[in-house]
Amino acid sequence: MKIKPLEEWNSTGKPLVIAGPCAAESKEQLIATAKEIAAIDPNIIFRAGIWKPRTRPGSFQGVGEQGIEWLMDVKRLTGLEVATEVATPEQARKCIEAGITHLWIGARTTVNPFYVEEIAKAMRGHDVSVMVKNPVHPDINAWIGSIERFADAGIEKLIAIHRGFHPLPESKYRNYPNWSIPLELKQRYPGLPIISDPSHMAGKRALVEQISQDAMDINMDGLMIETHINPDNALSDKLQQLTPPELKALLGRLVVHNDILQSPNALENFRGRIDKIDHDIIDLLASRMEISKHIASIKKEHDMSFFQLERWQEILDSRAIYGEQKGLRKNFVRELLGTVHAESIAVQKKMNRD
Repeated sequence: MKIKPLEEWNSTGKPLVIAGPCAAESKEQLIATAKEIAAIDPNIIFRAGIWKPRTRPGSFQGVGEQGIEWLMDVKRLTGLEVATEVATPEQARKCIEAGITHLWIGARTTVNPFYVEEIAKAMRGHDVSVMVKNPVHPDINAWIGSIERFADAGIEKLIAIHRGFHPLPESKYRNYPNWSIPLELKQRYPGLPIISDPSHMAGKRALVEQISQDAMDINMDGLMIETHINPDNALSDKLQQLTPPELKALLGRLVVHNDILQSPNALENFRGRIDKIDHDIIDLLASRMEISKHIASIKKEHDMSFFQLERWQEILDSRAIYGEQKGLRKNFVRELLGTVHAESIAVQKKMNRD
């Protein structure tokens, strides 16, 4: 994919911040919110949804096309760049014709390659930035596929938006962060900017700041934060939206890490030690698998099953306790050993077939 580096079209040198209400509700609401956001930082991109995909038809589904004019009024009166979500080719065309050049693709649209293909065709030949939210479920290939379709249409200003995934049972989040997915995307496509949407992960404003800091701690490129002049009376997502003063306070406390060290040798020393430890871990895992092969031979000779529940439970319990004594979380040790054990069983089954 040919992707224009973020710093070429966002030259602030700071993380990209996109803020504004979940939905445009009135021209007055947008302008009042935008003026306060512009006073925080004129480089913030102002966001507002004007078409709102809802599960049930009785919910507020946005103001529609008239919201385009309101957003352009915001741009004219405050100088802020503006952004909105599009879900059809016609919506994309109307926004581009009006002068809205920052568009995002929602999680529900991302999963549908037919919709994405048609929207991408409508954007071909236009100088727009396209932000693609991850699908509702943790399917990185669906996410990548949507991004690739816009790249194939010649869109070079591309951003991935990490907004979390359908939550696990009893999760405190509205959408579980599952940071491993955006980190894998960053590893596969190092030049692709990735920003986080802490509002949709949080579901409640009390969690937004911590999730924002978590995003900065793993080197995400920016944040999309829902901000409303009066969130308690918002027509959608009222619990997760911040007021402009709360946004200002959050951005003021946010720690953005400097990856350029004054003494890089110190970091390289620790990285060298981690490299050595990783090789040791791999060597030990290889040795463990060799022992598993010997165990498999004995089990096969004596017609024993490969899975011994009591032995496995004893391993899990004793290693979890030992790991905790070493400062590791019990669940981490159990999950790690679960992966190792699954591979050990696979090795033993293969030997039995050979």
